[in-house]
Amino acid sequence: MTRFRIGGAVFLATILTGSFLLFLVQPMIARMALPRLGGAPAVWNSAMLVYQALLLGGYAYAHALGRFRPVRQAMIHVALLAAAALWLPIGLAATNPPADASPVLWVPWLLALSIGPLFFAVAAQAPLMQRWYGIASGGRDPYALYAASNLGSFGGLIAYPLIVEPRMTLAQQSWLWSTGYAALGVLVVACALLLPRAGSPGEPVASAQPSVRPGRRRQLHWVLLSAVPSGLMLSTTTHMTTDIVAMPLLWVIPLGLYLLSFSVAFAERRGLADMVTRLGPFVILVFGGMAIANPYDPLVAAGLGLALLFVVATALHTQMYRLRPAADRLTGFYLAMSVGGVVGGLFAALIAPVVFDWTYEHPLLILAAALLVPQHALTARLGRLWGTGQRRRIMTLLVALLASVAVMSVTVFQGSGLIGALAMTTLYVLGFIAIGNPVAFTATVAASLLIWGGLQSIQLSLRGELRSRSYFGVYTITESAGDKRQISHGTTVHGIQSLRQGDETEPSAYYARASGIGRAMTHVEPLFGPHARIGVVGLGAGTLACYARPGQAWRFYEIDPEVVRIARDSGQFSFLSRCTPDVPVDIGDARLTLAAAAPGSLDLLVLDAFSSDAIPAHLLTREALESYRRVLAPNGLIMVHISNHYLDLEPMLAVTAMPQWHARRLDYRPDAEAQRRYFSAVSHWVALSPDADTITRLSADDPDWRTLRSRPDIRPWTDDFSSILPLLVK
Repeated sequence: MTRFRIGGAVFLATILTGSFLLFLVQPMIARMALPRLGGAPAVWNSAMLVYQALLLGGYAYAHALGRFRPVRQAMIHVALLAAAALWLPIGLAATNPPADASPVLWVPWLLALSIGPLFFAVAAQAPLMQRWYGIASGGRDPYALYAASNLGSFGGLIAYPLIVEPRMTLAQQSWLWSTGYAALGVLVVACALLLPRAGSPGEPVASAQPSVRPGRRRQLHWVLLSAVPSGLMLSTTTHMTTDIVAMPLLWVIPLGLYLLSFSVAFAERRGLADMVTRLGPFVILVFGGMAIANPYDPLVAAGLGLALLFVVATALHTQMYRLRPAADRLTGFYLAMSVGGVVGGLFAALIAPVVFDWTYEHPLLILAAALLVPQHALTARLGRLWGTGQRRRIMTLLVALLASVAVMSVTVFQGSGLIGALAMTTLYVLGFIAIGNPVAFTATVAASLLIWGGLQSIQLSLRGELRSRSYFGVYTITESAGDKRQISHGTTVHGIQSLRQGDETEPSAYYARASGIGRAMTHVEPLFGPHARIGVVGLGAGTLACYARPGQAWRFYEIDPEVVRIARDSGQFSFLSRCTPDVPVDIGDARLTLAAAAPGSLDLLVLDAFSSDAIPAHLLTREALESYRRVLAPNGLIMVHISNHYLDLEPMLAVTAMPQWHARRLDYRPDAEAQRRYFSAVSHWVALSPDADTITRLSADDPDWRTLRSRPDIRPWTDDFSSILPLLVK
């Protein structure tokens, strides 16, 4: 008994280590790829697809090993780990894409070449070690170890942004992970030594007879139960960062809750899992609609969405646990789970952005959860009320009809006053009554989703020119009181154009004439002459184009073709057509594009490339600044837009630019008149130049320009190190 207690600890340590390494390497390798591939959203989405594919491959490999005897399995797997070790220390392969390469194609290729064998070998750990545990223990239930596996995954996920990235360079991170991989190899060998020397492929448990193979319907059910939480995790992340609050590191929370749901659902003690599962229908009904609403309080809306994700994921994963096969079918069960994860990921990350113009995948996955979540009638009397057969169908139709009436009532009366309150109350009562009938219950959830914002979103989509979606996000065009039109990327305004006659070409929002960039533009001719060469990273609505003057050479750099279409071809904004109709726009990541530009070919470079409030860290590193310096004239100027709700970028820029750059900052806070007439907004701009005289001439006689403040705890950003944690606004 003591011997196997020690052996059980070895298996536990092996599973925890493998899962920790698996989720530590995901953000690490994506971070390594940024300077080479650019485009943070594209890199991360493409990387996630590669991870899921390799995870599926690892699970399939673990399942295929089941045909061999335990000792042969150990020999094969140890040999695979040793072969994969040839890719250590972990890092990117020495290959560079062309400047116009699509991350959708290059990231999978680069990651497969760089870490494919290592990720594949580690991905097989969780199911394979559970199988071995069942064999070595003489038939103990191995499924509880999956809870430990996901605790390890959660630890790796949280450790990277909170501990590893802020304290270690990429080179140090690489050696840390490589050391962990070596430790994992030792632990796997220790587990292999605990396996019996005799036995057949079919005896991982005490019984010598293999269990009945699950049917196709049961396997499909496993896939669906896995696909919905996987897709909902990604859609929750997208919805929150697009429509609620674009907070840095927010993506960690949904993924962490998703992993924790496995730990709860597969735990030996069933109390918490069963309680959360019973709450599932109530949470879906009450929180489901509110999760997609346009919130008055973004943090409350984000909290509701996260609570919904955790409850749904726990309930569906608990149902998977209840439907698990015998331990000799374990690897096939995990293979089906992995297939579901890939299906959900493909739908939310790749298919939805192409098919939908808004995050419709989110409400659709909530509806799928309503259909799949385990549910029972609240009372025996309600169960008898529904009956069976024809009576059940009539009752279902009646509930759906009443739910439709509630939606129409809210629509007709604009959801206000007593009518709206009665309609919502009726809908919730119907939903509680319908619990236990998945179809009727889902109809009430669908009505709730429509009332809380789904119907409004559908109406906006029907006016196709007002909203569009690309690989990089959702863009919405709105008009206000007939006097302005604006484009928003998620929750952040990226350009405003006045519709008042005579003011159509007046720079507005963050680009007003009194802002930092506006004042810099008035100095272009005194600094660089009448033929100044100006590059702008980030197109938006094209507002800056109206600072152009005859004789100047302008060029925009934009990563998203959809933004170019909106600003130039949609007819919604006329900055480009009125002010620079023939201006060239280079599509692609700006750092890669500028790397191919001729030395000294720009006098002024404007960096305004934030996606909502997300920070393209690879555009602000010391190496990035050095590449811009190559493109600038000796007395050239860079204007960096650092306005952000959550991060204070000033101290980072101060230490990153030292000592090669001279810098000043201007904070613009418009008065009421500027806000009313020019729609001016608060903005923060930093001016950088390798030439001290340029900065002096720019800021002379203007007391609003000030020197940058640095902090002793801030390290400069490089391609080898960057962390946003110290920059979070407190």
